[in-house]
Amino acid sequence: LDRVSTEKPVIIIHTSGHLSVANSKALAMAGIDENTDNPDGGLIRRMANSQEPNGVLEENAHFGLLFKLMQSFDPDLQDLMLQEGQKLYTKYGYTTAQEGRATQEAYDSMVRASKADKFVIDVVAYADMATSSSFMDSPYNSKNYTNHFRIGGVKLNFDGSPQGKTAWLSHPYLKAPEGQEQGYAGYPTFNDEQAYQYIETAFANDWQVMTHANGDAAIEQFLNAVENANNKLGKKDRRPVLIHGQTIRQDQVNRLKELGIFPSLFPMHTFYWGDWHVNSVLGHPRADFISPTHAVRKQGLMFSTHHDAPVALPNALRVLDATVNRTTRTDQVLGPDQRVSVYTALQAMTTWPAYQHFEESSKGQLKQGMQADLIILDNNPLKIKPAELHNLQVLETISRGKTVYSKN
Repeated sequence: LDRVSTEKPVIIIHTSGHLSVANSKALAMAGIDENTDNPDGGLIRRMANSQEPNGVLEENAHFGLLFKLMQSFDPDLQDLMLQEGQKLYTKYGYTTAQEGRATQEAYDSMVRASKADKFVIDVVAYADMATSSSFMDSPYNSKNYTNHFRIGGVKLNFDGSPQGKTAWLSHPYLKAPEGQEQGYAGYPTFNDEQAYQYIETAFANDWQVMTHANGDAAIEQFLNAVENANNKLGKKDRRPVLIHGQTIRQDQVNRLKELGIFPSLFPMHTFYWGDWHVNSVLGHPRADFISPTHAVRKQGLMFSTHHDAPVALPNALRVLDATVNRTTRTDQVLGPDQRVSVYTALQAMTTWPAYQHFEESSKGQLKQGMQADLIILDNNPLKIKPAELHNLQVLETISRGKTVYSKN
């Protein structure tokens, strides 16, 4: 990237959002050189036979650089990104959006938008607990929206990305990534003591906590942390959320209900990275159990589905298609026994995420007294062939009774 510029910072972010490659200027701005140790929960990749960084940063090394660069974004740029993001979400039929890891700068931008009445859809933010929980005392920390905005709780990351091979597994990756030997199984963001303390602190403050955990070892750490906090503080309806849960095992699915954990799964992986999971990341049979929506439903649990933008476009209909069909880019069905019905998949995008956000009394169902959040499609998803779901088009998006997007 130094061939692009040595005067301005340049980074390319991996599609997972968990790794990046930076030019020398960006590394210098972050204070990263051959004398810099790897941060806890992160890795600075090095040149062969030396400690000089080769530009590739993983997890907390990547986020440390990214957050530092984002601090240089002026308020106008922050506000523009927020408004353009809203346009994209309404185009794909979303009437509620989640800012799943809000920094101070993002929070400030959302407050400005709320005060200026710039939101056209509801936005609920979750503060990055490790770096930005200081604004949890904000008046926006409420179950009620103020001009379409509220703070819903806090967010934690317990590991990384399966497609980037930084997720923390209990068994090794099928093929180790560059610089690692066979037997490599990823790594955690926090040690157990830190993880337990974060969850206990969230529970003690009555903050809903959403925890990103992709690898089954990270999922186990989250389950144990919730169990520990429940034992110390008593169990009540806190609705802690497992985000992604990509490689969750059946025994871990069985524990979700008893611990009161709500699973938010990511079946879009079956389409975008399904072949990669089979051939390089996990192999069979682990890849077949990615985001096991049927197994979760069989336990009598609600679940939600998501797209994790900007990891993928916020395409609601691609989410629907992946949840129902689980086909990869090469038209292979990944885990056919984990497919669910179209109606179940629609519930996972409407009624059940409303429950996830403590908004089930106002959203997610077509009935009197509910908020008038609607989308109009060009066809009925319950009546077309499942293989055609991804071809559905959003014709109109209506937020609180007002049209906020129209295809024509």
